[in-house]
Amino acid sequence: MLYYADSDISACDQNRIGQRPGILGHPQRDDEQVGRNDGPWGIRGKHKRHKMSSSMSTIRVSSFDGPDSQPVIHSVPRPRLGDRAALIRIEACGVCGTDLHILRGHWPKRLPWPLTLGHELAGVIDEIGPGLETDFMEQPLAVGDKVMLPPLMSCGQCYYCVHYPKHANKCLNPTYYGRYIPFQKPPHLWGGWAEMVYVDLEMFPATKIYRLPDDMTAMLGSLTEPLACCIRALNRAVAADGFHVGDTVVIQGSGPIGVLGLVAAQEMGAGRTIVVGAPEEPRLKICRAMGADATISIDQFKSSQQRIEAVREVVGGFGADLVLECSGHPSAGPEGLEMLRDGGTLVEMGQFTDAGSIDTNWHRICTKDITLLGSWAFTANDIPLGIDMIHRAADRYPWQLIQTQFPLNEAGIVEATQVAMAMRCLKATIVP
Repeated sequence: MLYYADSDISACDQNRIGQRPGILGHPQRDDEQVGRNDGPWGIRGKHKRHKMSSSMSTIRVSSFDGPDSQPVIHSVPRPRLGDRAALIRIEACGVCGTDLHILRGHWPKRLPWPLTLGHELAGVIDEIGPGLETDFMEQPLAVGDKVMLPPLMSCGQCYYCVHYPKHANKCLNPTYYGRYIPFQKPPHLWGGWAEMVYVDLEMFPATKIYRLPDDMTAMLGSLTEPLACCIRALNRAVAADGFHVGDTVVIQGSGPIGVLGLVAAQEMGAGRTIVVGAPEEPRLKICRAMGADATISIDQFKSSQQRIEAVREVVGGFGADLVLECSGHPSAGPEGLEMLRDGGTLVEMGQFTDAGSIDTNWHRICTKDITLLGSWAFTANDIPLGIDMIHRAADRYPWQLIQTQFPLNEAGIVEATQVAMAMRCLKATIVP
């Protein structure tokens, strides 16, 4: 169905009104600066920086043997830390659509099975080596600090990192926790669906750790990486003169990336936001609670033409200024193009895995005079924007509606992935 935001979310809307920061998603707080040692990141305490905060001698970690396999929980010994290493006690790790594609066998590259999945992780430093003193943003690190770890870590030395730093997301030698490090490699703690993850900048020099504000929950911290992906996609449109304050934005897809794209668009100044997706419960209802001005259900409007007409009825005029494609379905691109006004901008960020091709008429791209952009993941400097945005907006949205918690055991992981695949929740999150 076509739904408009109604009074049951007015409190959420009122919390947002007048509080949107400027375009590009950059910080606009007067009392805090990235890299300071006070403010939300906390004053450096007098506790011993390297002191172990837990006495766990063994650590539980999951692994999968390949696509369509069942998770196995292992107990591995607590490792001795290297000089520039740390053990992070995981408090929350999201189930990403990429994880689901990998489990379905859709990942286009070879993977080092068995492996530990999970890369949207947030936790607390449990132990740290003497040589690991700061995070990527040069904030000091100590035992007890809240941190997040992103999946894609560019090497900083390859041709793309050196000559095209804004496209370091296409690094030729990236480090990937939760995907490309095999479980069999000691100490066997290389992914987020575990009690702890081991990071070692001597073993993997590209490793990047980001300190989180002390008052940020781990659940919110686990959303910072996918939110950073959305911010980068929108900033791609900004850089191409395709997104301005007050613009009408259509978001295709009502999954986790669609909802976070909705938040990012609103925080970066969108005038009106419309989400196209399904199912109504829980996803479209949550989108409206998160501030969408209207939602259009693909279960109700079953054909492409019906959805295009429904969007144009809501938007009015000549069409949307910007379409953000987050669904990952091949048909969404040509459909989104027709939701745009002439001269509008479409950003494709949903086709992260190869879901196949579809017939399209490139004449429409030319005759509509549109700007068509792709956006792949993030760069290292996009992550702080995600951290800062979600910290500023922590009280402006009902974040608790987005995430559903599942325990770290074999049954819990199976249920989390099944519920996510069936779209019975919005963001499944594994909590040890």
